[in-house]
Amino acid sequence: MGNFKNKVKIGDRYVGEGEPTYFIAEIGNNHNGDYYLAKRTIEEAVKAGADAVKFQKRFIDQTFAKELREKPQTKDQVLGKTYGEYRQALELSLDEFKKLKKVAQDLGTTFFATPFDKKSVDFLEEVGVDVYKIASFDATNLPLLEYVAKKGKPMILSTGMTSLEELDEAVKTIAPLNNQLVILHCVSVYPTTDERLNLATIPFLRERYKPIPIGYSGHERDYAPTLAAIALGAKCVERHITLDKSLPGPDHATVSIDHLEFKQMVDEARRIETALGKPGKHLFEEEMKTREKHSKSIVSKVKISAGTPITADMVICKSPGYGLKPRRLPEVIGKKLKKDVEEDTVLTEDHILWA
Repeated sequence: MGNFKNKVKIGDRYVGEGEPTYFIAEIGNNHNGDYYLAKRTIEEAVKAGADAVKFQKRFIDQTFAKELREKPQTKDQVLGKTYGEYRQALELSLDEFKKLKKVAQDLGTTFFATPFDKKSVDFLEEVGVDVYKIASFDATNLPLLEYVAKKGKPMILSTGMTSLEELDEAVKTIAPLNNQLVILHCVSVYPTTDERLNLATIPFLRERYKPIPIGYSGHERDYAPTLAAIALGAKCVERHITLDKSLPGPDHATVSIDHLEFKQMVDEARRIETALGKPGKHLFEEEMKTREKHSKSIVSKVKISAGTPITADMVICKSPGYGLKPRRLPEVIGKKLKKDVEEDTVLTEDHILWA
């Protein structure tokens, strides 16, 4: 399915096999339309270990039909009485986006955003983003996928609310236009309870869409499941971040972790990455001292005279483990000793007449 890369370069980092987990701090709308809150959140996200900070961009009349824009805003009227007013209040200007991008760049972090309509893609092109995120809402919006894919920049695709057939269709739409894709397992339930997280989807997606890197966009209240996602192979993690869960807005209290929790998550994830190590069975030098003391060797059960053929009832397996290994018992039985050995002697190569 396409000629996709197994590593996707975002800024000066790669997302994919053999690379550290790439952490995206989803600021989204948690700036509440306030440039300075957005700036402070970027600063704290960087301190917390975020590799990238992500915002959202909508042109309200391009994203929402009139009937939705005019619906009363029932959740919280601080930012507007209608849904359209509320959404408009969350939008930042082009100048503010450009300044925020510079803030992120100066701190060594990648800045990008999710466009929800084609006009927003053009807006972000003017900002100069290097990567695009496609929200779960738009995984089935094939015209938008095509429009973004043609920009030739890395794409990150969330998969909440999509069937497997729809996800296949999205990937097939992108494939002939762009080979730089990261897919995020996501469940669009806000917040997501443990029984709905279905993290087993991550290895399933890794196999189905190989070699595309698979990640995780989480909406749980804490970060323990995110660490499990990393252990299951998620190479990119996106989590909503807030400076204060008590702020008004849809995401602060429900699906966000604060900047201190974000740092704890990153630190614990780095520990998990170290603990996961590399595939294969490794025997470490530090294990050898314990191995020599506690693994088993072939030991004489009785005194055995030189030249006497060894029988099974003459030997036993005991620690320490520097002698002949128990797996060599069939070789030892029937052989003769070069010299007398006392009862309870660890047998080594030098004790046996092998010829």
